[in-house]
Amino acid sequence: MDYKVKDMALAGAGREELIISEQEMPGLMATRAKYGPQKPLAGLKITGSLHMTAQTGVLIETLRELGADVRWASCNIFSTQDHVAAAIAEAGVPVFAWKGETLEEYWDCTYRALTWPDGSGPDQIVDDGGDATLLIHRGCKAENDPAILDEPTDVYEMQVINALLKRVLKEDPRHWHKVAANVKGVSEETTTGVHRLLQMEEKKELLFQAINVNDAVTKSKFDNVYGCRHSLTDGIKRAMDVMIAGKVAMLCGYGDVGKGCAESLANERARVLVSEVDPICALQACMAGLQVCTVEDALPVADIYVTATGNCSVITAEHMSKMKDQAIVCNIGHFDNEIEVDKLNKWPGIVRKEIKGSFCPVSRYTFPDSHCIYLLAEGRLVNLGCATGHPSFVMSNSFTNQVFAQMDIARNPDRPVGVYLINKKLDEEVAKLHLEKLGAKLTTLTQAQADYIGVPVEGPFKAETYRY
Repeated sequence: MDYKVKDMALAGAGREELIISEQEMPGLMATRAKYGPQKPLAGLKITGSLHMTAQTGVLIETLRELGADVRWASCNIFSTQDHVAAAIAEAGVPVFAWKGETLEEYWDCTYRALTWPDGSGPDQIVDDGGDATLLIHRGCKAENDPAILDEPTDVYEMQVINALLKRVLKEDPRHWHKVAANVKGVSEETTTGVHRLLQMEEKKELLFQAINVNDAVTKSKFDNVYGCRHSLTDGIKRAMDVMIAGKVAMLCGYGDVGKGCAESLANERARVLVSEVDPICALQACMAGLQVCTVEDALPVADIYVTATGNCSVITAEHMSKMKDQAIVCNIGHFDNEIEVDKLNKWPGIVRKEIKGSFCPVSRYTFPDSHCIYLLAEGRLVNLGCATGHPSFVMSNSFTNQVFAQMDIARNPDRPVGVYLINKKLDEEVAKLHLEKLGAKLTTLTQAQADYIGVPVEGPFKAETYRY
């Protein structure tokens, strides 16, 4: 049985969820209709490391419709929808994901998604945050220098990764080099993963081509702005059943994710404060009518704290020790260390109590002075940990870009190693695939108008990518 999910009895409910999602994902369904007969991914093994949700299920079945042999793991210990994972496994896809994994289980699932029954690895990767890519690259480093696995680290997750790599190294000292040699490319979903890729490219450590899906407009705006606008408060309300109107919300970060979150909180009639390090983003927040201040300024007044920066230690344990009684703290940026959860757990005299379990992870932390705070999803993505993430229509935009990127890698397997951007024409094609669902009708340029601004009336579509 080449899968591991929570309960296969849930598969029927998961299939119904997939049917609903398909109706809200016109980009993926149009891609199936257009490219399915051609089977552009035939013969290719694709590993996915991405939240195992209904929307991801439609992506997986689209990749299969295009001919791919797919294996999948989630990229977050809390984001899996167990009924959907069961449905995808029932359809014959090896899935290794369930809600509430331990870190040891999570990284073992990633390893299993990267490993076919014959011991080989993938030809291509769909990554979200870069964990599958990280495991291959660190595995290769460890095979070159096993001593790196014994370097001291206070980061528990790195200890878990090192232990897994030691196990694999003992079984096959060249496993990761063989896997890396066969990988033709990765398409990366998130800002965090793209940053990791660019750092590896700058250090000349990147082992295969990578396509930055994140910065396609039909991904970044839909996923980061419109998706977070929908799902942030969904997660908070499901976790706490709290009235947001009238409360003071401290939003850390006013990039694309922060902009969507600010709209979400303001739509609930919260009073929104914003912290920023970037003067341009801070100015934009001011122009949106928001008060820009520091986290320290907010401590006496804020009821809800949301981190949306992609950075580390944005809200510290010291901050949380000074918050109002029963303040709510959560994260919607990709990194799970934006909130100092480890330091919070080690705070002298702290008492932690889990309130709802892994199906909606909420923990109450009571400090020695008897005031408490509520931490949602253990500092991981609140919209996926405590709710169901972004809606299907949003993810249709993101995942249609992913499919086009995978087809592009398949067409260009020998492209030089580097991080590539998606062509604007592809972005426009993805947008067009979603307009009919919204009842929109484009205006067509006349030849005279096109000549006036120097563009073709209708240029040929090419799924090209361009380097930074």
